[in-house]
Amino acid sequence: IENMSTKKLCIVGGILLVFQVIAFLVGGLIAPSPTTAVPYMSVKCINVRKNHHKTKWLVPWGPNHCEKLKDFDEAVSRQIEANDIVFAVHIPHPKKEMSPWFQFMLFIMQLDIAFKMDNDLKENAEITLDVSLAYRDTAFDDWKEIARAIEIRKLKCTFGSPKTPDSEGRHYDCEFLPFMEIGSVAHKYYLINIRLPVNERKGINVGIGEIKDIRLVGIHQNGGFTKVWFAMKTFLTPSILIIMVWYWRRITLMTRAPVLLEKVIFALGISMTFINIPVEWFSIGFDWTWMLLFGDIRQGIFYAMLLSFWIIFCGEHMMDQNERNRLSGYWKQVGPIAVGSFCLFIFDMCERGVQLKNPFYSIWTTEVGTELAMAFIIVAGICLCLYFLFLCFMVFQVFRNISGKQSSLPAMSKARRLHYEGLIFRFKFLMLITLACAAMTVIFFIVSQVTEGHWKWGDITIQVNSAFFTGIYGMWNLYVFALMFLYAPSHKNYGEDQSNGDLGVNSGEELQLTTTITHVDGPTEVYKLARKEAQE
Repeated sequence: IENMSTKKLCIVGGILLVFQVIAFLVGGLIAPSPTTAVPYMSVKCINVRKNHHKTKWLVPWGPNHCEKLKDFDEAVSRQIEANDIVFAVHIPHPKKEMSPWFQFMLFIMQLDIAFKMDNDLKENAEITLDVSLAYRDTAFDDWKEIARAIEIRKLKCTFGSPKTPDSEGRHYDCEFLPFMEIGSVAHKYYLINIRLPVNERKGINVGIGEIKDIRLVGIHQNGGFTKVWFAMKTFLTPSILIIMVWYWRRITLMTRAPVLLEKVIFALGISMTFINIPVEWFSIGFDWTWMLLFGDIRQGIFYAMLLSFWIIFCGEHMMDQNERNRLSGYWKQVGPIAVGSFCLFIFDMCERGVQLKNPFYSIWTTEVGTELAMAFIIVAGICLCLYFLFLCFMVFQVFRNISGKQSSLPAMSKARRLHYEGLIFRFKFLMLITLACAAMTVIFFIVSQVTEGHWKWGDITIQVNSAFFTGIYGMWNLYVFALMFLYAPSHKNYGEDQSNGDLGVNSGEELQLTTTITHVDGPTEVYKLARKEAQE
């Protein structure tokens, strides 16, 4: 019996390991890099209309391109004011098109600021940007406005040389500035116009140094990676749905009500399915700018459910019969999860929620916004630390209690003893798998950050970042799949005989791998073991 149970467990583990390796290889060998960064240099256009808010769109190149300035020395010689200069950026580069498969666009800005004695960069200087975004789908369409805003960014620059006349013309070393994020790429061409309005009386764009150029770096998801990602979601969705239906059907066939742990495992399966459902397919045909926010919410629900499951899983294997099988008994442990998740949700709504209306907005650009964002993140971090303290304490208690229970095993019949040894082994096995999944997530995240993005072995190129995304995503799906498979209720009747202080089994009874939690009408098998020792 012991060999049969171990053999089944090894077969299941081997199958899951094969699928896990496939998940990593799909990202490493088939998918390209997840994202691409494209640099853009703005073109200085002349616009001498008085009402700048109603001007035409200025295009840097093409048949109707704007009148260009080579540099600001030319603007001075031609007596063109700063308010009449527009920095124009066309996305993408000539002879290319954007695609809905790119999913999102993220832009950061870099300013080329030169040192000049009579126009020095002040400390804590702020730059005011009058920015606008437009799109069109053919080269002959008119540009249509998406958004327009007045944004302020703090300049954080250093100058590595003494500020003397000999250093004039050298550039400051400035940090990148957050510029724009948009959650869909539904159109082929985009146009950005940037003005730097100057008003000396109000102190707008005064003391910001001599700006020579504005550079943008656009980051978008690779279309090839998007297709692989969508394919994985499409494959995994029915897989998890099938095991969920099978799992819940096993529960409903029982003559008793589901216990708390069964409900939590099922809820974890629902949250995993919520992530898996490939609604992103619709983003190929619809301009759904809220997909980034929706994706964050889906991931937040899953991780909150996963953390809650770990707490309840440990708690349901502890000795306290009075607090068991009631969600209210875990408010101290689940409370920090709820508070931390709520803080991160509010932070995300303050950032990406506002960007649905104004893609140029960033919560980090103002002191109040930065302090508010840091407050939410710090509170969430404190809640996470409290959670892990609770979890470590509960894991320690569970292993201590299980070690105590093992002393009662020799008094049982051989079949029943082997059965309970299997239960304890599977509990420890799941804890080991949980730690391995968490460790792999952290390790692959670190590796993806410190490597160049790919490894080359001879003629084979492995995309490390893509392997991280597909592998970790597949790993947590397999984790949820294994949970519902191994912890589904059993309908085998083991029978109980309390008269002689032991638990008997019927002859010819088969021990089933999935008999790990529930009996037909009684509590979980581990609960029975705890009660048996208490009675003795």
